Amino acid sequence: MKLKGRGASINPSHRFEHFNKINDVFQDLAHEEAESPKTQVIPTFPKTIVNPVVSDDLPFGYSLNPYQGCEHGCIYCYARPTHNYWGYSSGLDFEQKILVKKNAAELLENKLKSKKWKTAPIALSGNTDCYQPIEAKLRITRSLLEVFYSYRHPVTIITKNSLILRDLDILKKLNEHHLLHVAVSVTSLDQKLQQRLEPRTASPQGRLKIIKTLSDSGIPVMAMMAPIIPGLTDFEIMALAKETADHGANSFSYGIVRLNEDLDQLFIQWLDDHLPDRKDKVLNKIKSMRNGKLSATIKEGRHSGHGEVSKIIKQQVTLARKLYFPNPRKVELNLDLHYKYKSNQLSLF
Repeated sequence: MKLKGRGASINPSHRFEHFNKINDVFQDLAHEEAESPKTQVIPTFPKTIVNPVVSDDLPFGYSLNPYQGCEHGCIYCYARPTHNYWGYSSGLDFEQKILVKKNAAELLENKLKSKKWKTAPIALSGNTDCYQPIEAKLRITRSLLEVFYSYRHPVTIITKNSLILRDLDILKKLNEHHLLHVAVSVTSLDQKLQQRLEPRTASPQGRLKIIKTLSDSGIPVMAMMAPIIPGLTDFEIMALAKETADHGANSFSYGIVRLNEDLDQLFIQWLDDHLPDRKDKVLNKIKSMRNGKLSATIKEGRHSGHGEVSKIIKQQVTLARKLYFPNPRKVELNLDLHYKYKSNQLSLF
């Protein structure tokens, strides 16, 4: 069953189901929401906002997520199973029940002015997109950027939404002090496929525009082809690398799809709904990279995979970098300026 504007079409049960009764009515909710798949905003007021990242295979030490759940609806999203911790499903719930951290800016300010805090880049976001559609109304990410600038603190941004261009003014200010790096996720150049995979994200052309606009403003931008889905998008590596380079990306990274927890069930259903003729080919290729499974741990190379298909993808990426990114720009964020602004007495923002 396909739902307009949604990536998932089901609400699977999850690993914490025995701790609560919420999932007893999931199938009824799925039926009702199929008729009218509306987004529900749920305010939350956490006590902390900056999270240490302990994964050795991630390029940042701290992350900040103003939203839990994501209306973008990317069917492959590794963050979907984190919704289980709130008692919600990884499926439709992840796209329709968005938990909003109303006090995010206040918590960030308290963190940055704390004497215990040692300056380190903070990633927006390591989990769900900080520029997902609800941000247009709530402006929480905007308020966070204002705090980062006020305290002259380095920040990195990962997004696939053109809404980031709304904040170009403050992004330029951060960049003037070498406090900003942006990564733009471009999964496919095929708009028809992109709309199925990521129903509420910017189009491929929209993402190329993000890269060009930021690059033309002097802001360092990395293009991310993440995830690469073997049998579905891997043939686009060279073309996608060239397009992003032509639009001003200064470097290129990638990751292989991994269907952790109950993502496998969601993705298989998505293939049945949208590309049943490619289902076996795609799943078999993923399994060939994951030791016969659809997911992988850090030790199992979750971002790069193993086997012949993985080697071919890596070779293509290496060639693409050589051809289109011969001199990648290494970004060194300013870690020294924040100390002078820690008391906020020097800020004129």
